[in-house]
Amino acid sequence: MDLLTPAPPRHTIGGMQRLSGLDASFLYLESAAQPLHVCSILELDTSTMPGGYTFDRLRDGLALRIKAMPEFREKIADSRFNLDHPVWVEDNDFDVDRHLHRIGLPSPGGRVELAEICGHIASLPLDRTRPLWEMWVIENVAGTDAHAGGRIAVMTKVHHAAVDGVTGANLMSKLCTTEPDAPPPDPVAGPGGGTDLEIAVSGAVRFATRPLKLVNVVPNTVSTVIDTVKRARNGLTMAPPFAAPKTAFNANVTGHRNVAFAQLDLEDIKTVKNHFGVKVNDVVMALVSGVLRTFLLERGELPESSLVAMVPVSVHDKSDRPGRNQVSGMFSRLETNIEDPATRLKAIAEANSVAKQHSSAIAATLLQDWTQFAAPAVFGAAMRVYASSRLSGARPVHNLVISNVPGPQGPLYMLGCEVKAMYPLGPIFHGSGLNMTVMSLSGKLDVGIVSCPELLPDLWDMADTFGVALQELLDATR
Repeated sequence: MDLLTPAPPRHTIGGMQRLSGLDASFLYLESAAQPLHVCSILELDTSTMPGGYTFDRLRDGLALRIKAMPEFREKIADSRFNLDHPVWVEDNDFDVDRHLHRIGLPSPGGRVELAEICGHIASLPLDRTRPLWEMWVIENVAGTDAHAGGRIAVMTKVHHAAVDGVTGANLMSKLCTTEPDAPPPDPVAGPGGGTDLEIAVSGAVRFATRPLKLVNVVPNTVSTVIDTVKRARNGLTMAPPFAAPKTAFNANVTGHRNVAFAQLDLEDIKTVKNHFGVKVNDVVMALVSGVLRTFLLERGELPESSLVAMVPVSVHDKSDRPGRNQVSGMFSRLETNIEDPATRLKAIAEANSVAKQHSSAIAATLLQDWTQFAAPAVFGAAMRVYASSRLSGARPVHNLVISNVPGPQGPLYMLGCEVKAMYPLGPIFHGSGLNMTVMSLSGKLDVGIVSCPELLPDLWDMADTFGVALQELLDATR
């Protein structure tokens, strides 16, 4: 059976689908040094593939599934006279071979070789004249022969304009099934096309109605500010922006990317959760905190004040706004200034509880509404101002992004191959050059780490510390 979930709401104009302001912001903020796609590395067991693995068989299976996934066949279209955000249209020249690539790892094909090639792939920008995704099939993983039932890795890249954490997971779920020989779903029609004139006219209409929509946004914003001031007086706010201490990864990034990954037992995470009476996300953040504390201590760079993470919060169930990015954000203290792991976890849980209450009090669509009004030039100017402030030594907005994406907990197959791991890799930004994203999948917690090699040359120091940090928390339960 297929793992299909409801698609996010779409704003259609004829056959076109208009990007929301938040979706489009990832196009406007992208630069050579700041590519804004999200990636994932899947480790697959080819021994389960019906008929045996061949690259051609995998490609043909992917082509059949894409016929039922219009998101993979849509590209960006715009007009020089368009006053609103770009639109998604059907790519009438779509060819899966332009998006699917095949490479082999150099021997011995271990995790270091895999991470090196995936870091290189993550550095490459997507071609905006085509649908904004790529898939790389990587053979010779761990020196195994994929044709004889060995392992392969599949790295996917999708632009952030097209997905957030939830929609990205949904997109991957449509490529996966709970049975290795599940038939492909029925084809689904795409969005159609749109002429330059249609894009410009519909954009002008939406631009003209912006002031009317602003009337509703301003009161929500004022209410949020007043509520935050009241909470601040009582010490009941999340960590504020620009209060994070500066670290080695809080600088301007280059266009290069490096990655590392780790896999933990989800039952161990739940053992810690149940013992301390906290949430899984609290344990995840405590693990990240322990890893970063060890990393910075060993380098003599641990700040006296706590590191602050930005945690994306899905508002898919609270928003009726169009667009594929349906997120808000929460600033969370990692309590890296606390030495004892158990005490640190409890402090993180308490801080998260306050932050969640504060975040819930903020209108779920506030970020989406304000980005809807900003023009491309505004986003570009804001990024240039922020990048120049980074060069002058301004304090970071936050230290890193931590994202927790839930996944299915049963056997999962991608194009007939059993999924053994799925490491999610989010984007990094100027001033926040480290991203740690985790996904729970089939009894495991898969951790993906992304940075810039000019800032953090060896991410394996962090990846290998996750097991140590988890063991410290397990020891505290005994």
